[in-house]
Order: sequence, then C-alpha cells, then structure tokens
Amino acid sequence: MTTLADRIRGVVSAGKPNHGSPITGRHQPGIPSALSPDLSVLGGSWTDGCFVVERAWKPGASHGRERVAEVAERLEAAVDDSLLFSGGSAARPPFVFFDLETTGLHGGAGTHVFLIGCGWFERRQFLTRQFVMTRFADERPMLQAVGRALNRAGALVSFNGKSFDAPVLETRFLFHRLEWFAGETPHIDVLHPARQFWKRDDCSLVALEKQLLGHRRVGDVPGFEIPARYFEFVRTGDATALRPVLEHNRLDLLSLATLTARLLHLTRSGPDAARDARESIALGRVYGRAGFDERACAAYVRALSLSRAPATAFDAARIDALRGLALTLRRMRRFQEAAQRWQELLDIRGCPAPIVAEATEALAIHNEHRLRDLDTARSFALKSLESVEVCCAPSRKEAVRHRLGRLERKIEETRSPQCTLSRLPGFSS
Repeated sequence: MTTLADRIRGVVSAGKPNHGSPITGRHQPGIPSALSPDLSVLGGSWTDGCFVVERAWKPGASHGRERVAEVAERLEAAVDDSLLFSGGSAARPPFVFFDLETTGLHGGAGTHVFLIGCGWFERRQFLTRQFVMTRFADERPMLQAVGRALNRAGALVSFNGKSFDAPVLETRFLFHRLEWFAGETPHIDVLHPARQFWKRDDCSLVALEKQLLGHRRVGDVPGFEIPARYFEFVRTGDATALRPVLEHNRLDLLSLATLTARLLHLTRSGPDAARDARESIALGRVYGRAGFDERACAAYVRALSLSRAPATAFDAARIDALRGLALTLRRMRRFQEAAQRWQELLDIRGCPAPIVAEATEALAIHNEHRLRDLDTARSFALKSLESVEVCCAPSRKEAVRHRLGRLERKIEETRSPQCTLSRLPGFSS
C-alpha cells in the first residue's frame, strides 16, 4: 500500500526534466546546452559565462538633431562641470552610462535584472555593451561581468539610477555575496536636474529626447511591456520578443548620454546659452548650491530678460527668478539690491501668498535692522502677518507676531516724552 508521501514523490519525480529546463536548468556557465534557446536573433555572443550584445554608433551618426561626434566633444569639454551634479565627488573620464531592464517596474524582493546596458564614448563613437540574463542560473556570472565592465568608470551616469537602478543592482550583488563596485564611484543621476532644467508634465527619457533632441522613436516597445516580454522569452525560449527590448535599452543609453552632454555644456557655457527663462533659473540654482553666487546672479538676471511678461503681470518664471536673485543677493550681503528685488515681487499681481509672506518678512527685517525705519518695518510686518495667516505654520505666525510686537514697543519708546528729552543736547536723566 502506497502512502500519500510516496504518491507525492512519484508525481514530483515524473515532472522532473531529464536534462534541465532551457531557462532555469543548471549548466556550465558560458557553454549553452542543447536545450538552450536560440539567441542568434539578438546578434550577441557568450563571454565569460554571460551573453553579451555589442553595438556602436559611428561619429557621423545622428540622434535627432545631434551628431554623435558633437555629443562626445561636448561631454569631453565639460568634464570638470560634472562636479556640480555628482554630489561633490570628483568625476573623471570615462563616463559610463547604464540602464537596467527588470522583471518588475517597482523593484523590491523578487525583482530580477535581466538586462544591463552600458554605454561610453571612445574615439568619438558611442559604444554599447548589453549583458543579458538568458537563464536565472546565469545571474551571478552576469553580475560579475558587469562589475568588471563598470569598474573602469570614472563616473556612472543614469536616469533615476540613484532611486531605482543602483539600489536594485546592489541588492542582486549582495544576494550573491559579490562586492558592490559602485559604492565609491561618482554617480550622476540626470533625472533630478532634468526636472529642474526641462520641467514637463512627462519627464520620461523618451519624452525628453522627443522634445529636446528632436528624436522620435518608431516601433518602440513601451516600458510597461518589457517584463512581460522577458517572461514570454522564459516561457517559450524564443528570443524574438527581446529584440525590441534591447533596442529600447540602447536608445535609452544614447539619449541619456546626449542629455548629459547638453546639461554639462549648458553649465559650462553659462546663462547666455540658456534658451528660455526656466533653463536660466535652473542654472542659477545649480550655481547657487555650488557657492558660485556671482554666476547665480547672472543666471537669474538672464532669466528676467527672457521673461516676456510685463513687470507687474503674473509670470511664474519671473517670480522664481526674482526670488532666487533676492536670496542670492542677500547671501552676498548686498542687502539694498535684495530689498529692491523683494519689492518687485510684491508689485506682481497675484503673487502667491508664501512668496508674499517671505518678501514682506525680508523687507520688515531690512527696514528694522539696516535702515532703522521702524514705521516702514511695521507696515511690512503687518502685511507679512496677513500672508502667513493664509499659508504658513503656527510657528511662523508666532514669529511674525513677535516681530510686530517688538516693533510696536520700539515705536512707542521713540515717541515717549522721556525718549524725546533724552535726545536733547546736554540732557541727563
């Protein structure tokens, strides 16, 4: 009589393949088994236990309105300015651009990286090397190969890589007890400055390349379809579904490199190279964070010149530029010029309440402590109180009330008879 355990063992044994699954089965790394999927459609080769696909864009090739050689030259000329975007770490050539394709769109446990694309410029060509995980058992040799390739980088460049790509990749390295290679390497995440310089409703890489570079993809696979295509490959062994995924990844790498070169070229060239007020404002913020206050002022002034709205009409870019200029001038201790810019903000119709609160507070402080004009300071403090009541936290409201009370006491003291007599020559109490 067979037991339940015997029957279960029989079912499991009957379901075991004799030679291993073509996707998940064990095999010697780098030596595809007879049951391995046909990868020839991808145009790559096996190297060090990993399937690798290499491509190159020639110097004369175009990507939208940009030529590859010109992108390489811009990037090379602006290497020193990369310090402004790498978190203070000294970036150096070569810049290696990287982008992942994963089995899940949000990371987390169970998310595998099945494609790691790397790109760099060499002799004015843009070269890409893509590492493909054709079997889950190949993940460790793939990561080792990627580690060797990226260790040569003087700086890593990604698009949302600090929030997604790098953490996901680091998790897989740690899972296999491999040393994480990128811990000390400068990392430039282009997404965050891109949002400042080219703020759009859609700030994806595909949208930016269309709007800024003039490149329109034809037949591109949507990002949300990519995990399903990989699972189709896992299920069927047909690599045809992966061809557009690799092309999508290669275009992402080239667009990332082109946007990075554009960003660094703008930073190097200064505000005169800005095409609109938004770019110049973003440039001012970058310079300001780096401590280049004179350059920041020039960028904000350039933004004001690019604003087409009348001085008193509502214009978001003009408001941002005036506020940035006022804060920078105050930091440089050019208080009177800063006060003029704060007043220009108050003259704009419909200026947002938080900006009004900030400007009236700054002018109240300026008139009280520098001009010693207590009556004017009090009027600005009253306006500030009106604004903070609408938009600010209780602590901010209390601070304004405290300032207003102090000003009223000072004004009362200056108007008291005792104070008036004390100002007469030879008077002593």
